[in-house]
Amino acid sequence: MGLKYRGVMENPKPKIDQNAVTARPAKVGRRVPGTRYTAAEIHEIFRRFSIQRPEPKGELEHVNPFTLLVAVALSAQATDVGVNKATRVLFKVADTPEKMVALGVERLGEYIRTIGLWRNKAKNVIALSQALVEKYGSVVPDDRDELVKLPGVGRKTANVVLSMAFGQATMAVDTHIFRIGNRLGLAPGKTPDEVEAKLMKIIPSEYLYHAHHWLILHGRYVCKARRPECSACVIADICKAAEKTSEIPAPLVPLPPQAI
Repeated sequence: MGLKYRGVMENPKPKIDQNAVTARPAKVGRRVPGTRYTAAEIHEIFRRFSIQRPEPKGELEHVNPFTLLVAVALSAQATDVGVNKATRVLFKVADTPEKMVALGVERLGEYIRTIGLWRNKAKNVIALSQALVEKYGSVVPDDRDELVKLPGVGRKTANVVLSMAFGQATMAVDTHIFRIGNRLGLAPGKTPDEVEAKLMKIIPSEYLYHAHHWLILHGRYVCKARRPECSACVIADICKAAEKTSEIPAPLVPLPPQAI
C-alpha cells in the first residue's frame, strides 16, 4: 500500500493471552460502571478482536512522523482512500516541514485539491509546518499538549500520531469509535472526549495499544453506520446493541493481511 513509515515503535506486538482461537462465553458478573458490559465481557470482546486482527494498522499512508501528522490532519471529513491518493504524490516532493513550507499554500493546494476543505487544510498544513521548524527544530513532538498547539491539530489527530508514530497507548475517537461506543453501550457519551475517557478506563491494559485500530476497523467494515453486518461480527453474541440482527458470532479466525 504505497509508502509506509516503519518506525521502531509502530504497531508493536501486544501481549495477548490467546490460548485458543475460539469464541468462548464471558463469565457473568457485575457490569462495569459507565458501560453495559461486565469486565469479563469487555475482556472477551478485545480478546476476539486481537485474534481476528493480530497486527492492525492505520490505513493512512506515510513515510515518517511528519507525513503521518499531515495525513491525519488532511483526513478530517475525508476518506483515507482519498487522502492517500493525494499524498502519494505530495510526500514525494514534501516529506519534511522545511520542504512543505517551501512548497507554500498555493502549490500545496494543487496536490490536495481533491480533498474536502482543501483550502483551509492547505493553510493549516503550511502553518503547522512553519511552527515545527521555528519552535520544535522540525521534529514532531511526542507530547499531546504540544501537538494540539499546532494549527489544525486537535486531540484526535494528536492521539493518532502518538499511537502510530511513538507507540503510545491512546484512543483516537473518530466517527466510527464514537458510534460503536454509543451503539453497543460499550462507552456511551455525548462527546468524543467522554467516549475516549471511558474506553481508556475500561479496556484491559494488554489490549489497549491496538484497541483504537480494532474499533475503527470494526466500525468501518462490520458495524457500519447505516446497517451493521451482524452476520460478520465476531462479538455478535456479546453485543448489546438494540439494532443487532444476530446472536451468532462470525467464525473467529485471523483475517488475511490485506483485510486487516
